[in-house]
Amino acid sequence: MSKPSAQDADVLLRLYELRRDPELRLARAYMMSEFNASSWDEVRPHYLTGSEVDRHFRMVTSYWEMVAAFVNRGVIDQDLFFDTHGEHILVWNKVKALVPEARKQIRPTWLWNLERMARRHLAWRERSFPTAERVIEEGSRLSGESGPDGRGEDPTRSADAGKRDR
Repeated sequence: MSKPSAQDADVLLRLYELRRDPELRLARAYMMSEFNASSWDEVRPHYLTGSEVDRHFRMVTSYWEMVAAFVNRGVIDQDLFFDTHGEHILVWNKVKALVPEARKQIRPTWLWNLERMARRHLAWRERSFPTAERVIEEGSRLSGESGPDGRGEDPTRSADAGKRDR
């Protein structure tokens, strides 16, 4: 696993700020809750019309395509991004059925960065989740109700550390 830099974190925070834009928030909400097209034929009549459906669709897909290009080209540390994001997978799952036909009409590489990143992220999850589950379980045993010391306390912390925290 690579070590992310402060610059990686800064770029992620800036991307998060973009997601807070009121118009992008509306577009994201639309894509998550209302968009349910299953073919390009359902989207095509709205595409490039300037309608609300068109604006929301293109705003969200182009945002995630841009972010995916950053991740795919190493501008953002992939592991850090995958650790902190998942919405792009939902977007990809919403649009992947219409992509083949759209690529014939828009361009052959339309949303290919998003597709590549979503596939890698899913593979990353498959590799990472067993380790994450183990680490979470071990952590909960250290500080949880049934800790190894029988009292539910974290045995790695001294009594003085607990007093300093109060």
